Amino acid sequence: MLMSRALCRSWLPQVARRCHANVNLPILRINSGHPAARSCRQIHSNRKQSSNLKPTAGEPVAAEQNTPVPVNNVIKAVAFTGAFTVGCFAGATILEYENTRSLILEKARQARFGWWQSRSLADRDYWTQIKQDIRRHWDSLTPGDKMFAPILLCNLVAFAMWRVPALKSTMITYFTSNPAAKVVCWPMFLSTFSHYSAMHLFANMYVMHSFANAAAVSLGKEQFLAVYLSAGVFSSLMSVLYKAATSQAGMSLGASGAIMTLLAYVCTQYPDTQLSILFLPALTFSAGAGIKVLMGIDFAGVMLGWKFFDHAAHLGGAMFGIFWATYGAQIWAKRIGLLNYYHDLRRTKQK
Repeated sequence: MLMSRALCRSWLPQVARRCHANVNLPILRINSGHPAARSCRQIHSNRKQSSNLKPTAGEPVAAEQNTPVPVNNVIKAVAFTGAFTVGCFAGATILEYENTRSLILEKARQARFGWWQSRSLADRDYWTQIKQDIRRHWDSLTPGDKMFAPILLCNLVAFAMWRVPALKSTMITYFTSNPAAKVVCWPMFLSTFSHYSAMHLFANMYVMHSFANAAAVSLGKEQFLAVYLSAGVFSSLMSVLYKAATSQAGMSLGASGAIMTLLAYVCTQYPDTQLSILFLPALTFSAGAGIKVLMGIDFAGVMLGWKFFDHAAHLGGAMFGIFWATYGAQIWAKRIGLLNYYHDLRRTKQK
């Protein structure tokens, strides 16, 4: 499953040792010899693990069997998900207004000063020409590529930050989601841009690029952005709730929860579309059948307690996508009230 948020076997002990060597952090004892190995998305095993030192403030706690998740952390996670989701869609509404306003002003400016903008390139300076070339290239991209490019950039930046030894403790604290840690809320969001393994990053970005254009064309860029960001946090919440219910805390990271939302949304909107698997292009199946199989695997993983992948996050992301494909249009239409309010507020400030 290409978009899995878990792989990177036994990287955590290496990270912990490097952090200990550089910033004197306590070493988390992870049994990397366990046949199941450790994953970035879900780090816990069937054996009890221990740490010889207490973790510092904000540091994720090593996963243990039957490790209870503090109730306060669960409450924080639920509240953060609700506030973040509302903020995402409110921000997307304002962004839509500003983008539409800028487009109208630009068209009016072109109609008024078109003769000036149509001068030959020879009359323009070098940097103006470069900016115009970049603008034309950007305008030639598909809606999906325009949404994919900045998200890819954010993931690449986080991937590069994992390679900086001085940032290892920061990355573990803020770019991995762990319901037993002191810092719970923002890691639920930041972990959705975090990949330690190059293969993990490539797989997730490949799958996202495959479905981004269909989702962006259907949703529009503002709604796409709101759905993607809020889905990432919602999938992290499902992981937190599952770990709390099973008393198995552990670290998680990766974009596949949000990507599962895009995949489920597209497969629900266009169930008859034919899909294929990477490296097996001859094997085709309908999108509707594909999402059912993926959700069935993740449901089995949740029920049977499979630990290599974070099946709860995958399943939560898929449910979010199906929900938005079914009810998203009605919910998004309710933004009109906020648009009118923001328009009146902006007009009042201009007077």
